[in-house]
Amino acid sequence: MTSRYDAVADVYVAGQPDSYDEAKDRALFALVGPVDGARVLDVACGHGRVARELARRGALVVGVDVSVAMLDHARRAEGADPLGVAYVEADVAAPGVLAGRAFDAAVCNFGLSDIDDLDGALASVHRLLRPGGRFVFVILHPCFPGRGPTVAAAWPPGGGYQREGWWATEAPHSTLRQQVGAHHRMLSTYLNALIGHGFVLDAVAEPEPPAEWAATTPEFDPVPTILAVQATRP
Repeated sequence: MTSRYDAVADVYVAGQPDSYDEAKDRALFALVGPVDGARVLDVACGHGRVARELARRGALVVGVDVSVAMLDHARRAEGADPLGVAYVEADVAAPGVLAGRAFDAAVCNFGLSDIDDLDGALASVHRLLRPGGRFVFVILHPCFPGRGPTVAAAWPPGGGYQREGWWATEAPHSTLRQQVGAHHRMLSTYLNALIGHGFVLDAVAEPEPPAEWAATTPEFDPVPTILAVQATRP
């Protein structure tokens, strides 16, 4: 397997330290709730930043990702400071992935828009969760309109909100999306996909973005930037 993130792993990891005081992180962990003793799957775990914090909170964590380079960083961090996190190189959307395992919770931090096969990923998460297990994900808000020419919207440039698909940008302050792009899906697409795969929607949050995000373009009014969702396998 290859991943768009393999080429940017070193730069990405350098900009994503193990700190968890931003509103988006607080929203994620608030929706996940207590995890002491729980088996938790970190979907599109990347370099393991969220997986490590879940483990520090007492969870038994398995992280899955397609990016070898990102997993190399995660495994090096685990070797330097063992927390019991197991990392698996696999496509979460593949049928039968992690067969035979079961989890009390699953999280996906800014990963769903990088996954090509949303339906396959949600089918796997639903299968891997025990009844009553919760799935929490955070993404760039599908309704985020960007901030002028310097910060990209959540949808393809010039296409508008209802044009779904993979996109990349040349906006100077959206450096990650210049390099790896993203899949834009409407808010209704995400929610209907959850429902279609048997999840029950429990809670939705729209945390404020970091102050520096708005500071780069103070002429624009604050708009929804981040979406956090909790759903349950009944």
